[in-house]
Amino acid sequence: MKYALITGASRGIGRALALEFARRGYDLLLVARSADQLAALATEVATQHQQQAKILALDLTTPDAAATVAAWATAQTPDLTVLVNNAGYGLWGRFEELALAEQQNMLQLNMLLPVALTHALLPVLRRQPQAYVLNVASTAAYQAVPSLTLYAASKAFLLSFSRGLRFELKDSPVSVSCLSPGATITSFADRAGMGEELQKVAAKVSMSAEAVAAAAVAGLLNGEAEIVPGFVNKVGVGLTSLVPKGLTEKIAAGIYEKYL
Repeated sequence: MKYALITGASRGIGRALALEFARRGYDLLLVARSADQLAALATEVATQHQQQAKILALDLTTPDAAATVAAWATAQTPDLTVLVNNAGYGLWGRFEELALAEQQNMLQLNMLLPVALTHALLPVLRRQPQAYVLNVASTAAYQAVPSLTLYAASKAFLLSFSRGLRFELKDSPVSVSCLSPGATITSFADRAGMGEELQKVAAKVSMSAEAVAAAAVAGLLNGEAEIVPGFVNKVGVGLTSLVPKGLTEKIAAGIYEKYL
């Protein structure tokens, strides 16, 4: 048997990743805050793909969440082969106007949880003939994004962490990849507090969560360092290395700040 552990699995990209791994023959360990949504997903995994899904309902923003998840996962199976650090969210607005406590909560989930969980589970992953870590960042990781300032910074951290860890583990059985989707049809914009007009703009270039998940799992299993789904997103990411930073920041501000 082979198991994939996915955080933030109850909806959006996490849910789509769970179904994609199940389609490929993986049993699942699913973690998120909503017990009802996890239970429904576990049933779907069993009925549609005949794979087993075990669930843990947990608030992943608490400081001890990583230790709790790691202990639970290792108690469920010795065959953990994939760790997906997907849980995360964004906050839209000017840094000084957003509540500091809420921004710190976001950083806890987006950065500290993946670091702690990866550190706890690497010894387990190393025991497998082949294992994988997938960190879910964003195309926002490739440039500063005014009005999504800390969110973009947290995803830049995750991208850098992924690449550094990947190099450290290059002679081990563990392959590390970073997924950086662009606009995706999920509840991200609602959770971030984005207005209706901005959401309409994003919807014009949004990918489905299922398309993102299919590209993510294919790239992960192929050992790709960075996975950017969608042609438009690939072009955008490529341009960030060619265009001066001040210009990319001005463009990003023009997209997001005008709707504040």
